[in-house]
Amino acid sequence: QVQLVESGGGLVQAGDSLRLSCAASEGTFSRLNMGWFRQAPGKDREFVAAINWSATSTYYADSVKGRFTISRDHVKNMMYLQMNSLKPGDTGSYYCAAPSRDRGYLSAKQSEYDYWGQGTQVTISS
Repeated sequence: QVQLVESGGGLVQAGDSLRLSCAASEGTFSRLNMGWFRQAPGKDREFVAAINWSATSTYYADSVKGRFTISRDHVKNMMYLQMNSLKPGDTGSYYCAAPSRDRGYLSAKQSEYDYWGQGTQVTISS
């Protein structure tokens, strides 16, 4: 089956930076929009950022605007999330996601994504 695998999480101090990576199992994902979500313990999963298939359009949650940058590499079948000026509130499990087909728009709705990675843990200490 199609698989997404995240990496790059870890334990860092407030103000530090991390870059998360998401590897797709096949090149078909190069033609799809993709997104990042996160989930803190005991809380619902929330939208973080999305990027279109050509990497010419992006969409961010208000809580991360100006600090996080989403990007992708079609040759390597990879998606990235550069996280700067990290805060304790950014702590959680981060997931990459993709829809089963191109819907022609960027979505912040969890229900509109069909494929998910298993998550990578990000912990920010104060």
